[in-house]
Amino acid sequence: MLRKIAGGFTALTLFLLEMCAHAGGLWLYEMGTPDVGTASAGMASRASDAATAFANPAGMTRLGESQLMVGLQPMYGDVKFDTQSSTYGGGNGGNAGGFVPTGSLSYVRSVSNDLKLGVTAGSYLGLGVKFDDSWAGRYYVQQEDFTTSFLNGAVGYKVNDWLSVGGGLSLVYGQLGVQTNINNVLDGGPDGRLKFKDTDSDAGWNAGLLIEPRKDTRIGLTYMSKVDLKYKDHTSIHGAGPILSGLLQTAAFQNAQSTFDFTLPNQVMLSGYHELTPDLAIMADLGWQNWSQFGQIGVVVDTTDLTGTNLSNSTSVDANFQDTWHTALGARYRLNPLWSVSAGFAYDSSPVTNSNRSIILPLDRQYRYALGLQYDWRKNISFGAAYEYMDAGSAPVNQKGGLLTGDLKGRFKDDAFHILALNMNWTF
Repeated sequence: MLRKIAGGFTALTLFLLEMCAHAGGLWLYEMGTPDVGTASAGMASRASDAATAFANPAGMTRLGESQLMVGLQPMYGDVKFDTQSSTYGGGNGGNAGGFVPTGSLSYVRSVSNDLKLGVTAGSYLGLGVKFDDSWAGRYYVQQEDFTTSFLNGAVGYKVNDWLSVGGGLSLVYGQLGVQTNINNVLDGGPDGRLKFKDTDSDAGWNAGLLIEPRKDTRIGLTYMSKVDLKYKDHTSIHGAGPILSGLLQTAAFQNAQSTFDFTLPNQVMLSGYHELTPDLAIMADLGWQNWSQFGQIGVVVDTTDLTGTNLSNSTSVDANFQDTWHTALGARYRLNPLWSVSAGFAYDSSPVTNSNRSIILPLDRQYRYALGLQYDWRKNISFGAAYEYMDAGSAPVNQKGGLLTGDLKGRFKDDAFHILALNMNWTF
């Protein structure tokens, strides 16, 4: 029974990693490419460099020659919780964010005028949080690290002068680490620690269309499939009090194993690109993500009892998530033959309402504001830099817990991320 309790507790803490920092760890539209300079507006329709190999593989048909895109993207998270009340006291936790290095690498091989092959390596979901040891929510979550990386191979084909199609297959690798404090209130001793760490991988796919009704106008439509990750029980407990330690030595606990199965959401993105003049282009996005599916997490607990009988119990943790919508507007202006500037704004709705939000899932709406600069150093080499400010909202929380976790009330303040993107594109 205790193992099931621990397993269910760990299953809930899995969520914060994805959400608290980037997303809500959000989903990462940003991959160090020139798209960061428009807050990713037009990412499925711009199709101007090798980054389109993943953004919309159909867009590769617009590249006349082979290209290589390298993107570097340091990020800094300013994640601070303002505690209003807490059963067991504690502070605000300090800055739970910090620096996170990200980036991507994309290559497009021009086989012919109509057929292109591409490969991209990067990450589109992840981040982590680390609160101070004495923070008020330490019995819910203390530290979490979630990293994902993917390798995507894609093909693009030009059907005719106005239609191109493309698709790709991805291998996604995820690593999850969770740490929480254990409240030894039953024994009156200092806190213990619960740690969980595991890795898993799964395959996914993406597809895209690029429609060009005119030379100055492009419409892109992309779909990205869901990815299922299963993290098995690799939980370690340290510093538990005498009462809890006695329960941990039972055969039921020692022989039990838990598996947590959750789904990274699928998404649809519609993008538009239009050149008002030869120097000025505007672009926009409308997207949907299936976060309601992510909010249903499967939990399986397998236990061997004293008679050797294998027992299995399956359940589902419902985080009450809802699907989210994404909109973005951006523009790019060419100052002269060498320099161009860009700007953009994006909005993502919250995957959880105020009444359903917990400190384990402190997600809220997001605003993105971006500026970018590109320099065509040579005919076949360009460099770029962009800055994006992401406002992740205040995410008010009124958490009701049990004896060991207590109640927690507060909100996040200054919950924001600073993103610097540096890129180089080489045509050869």
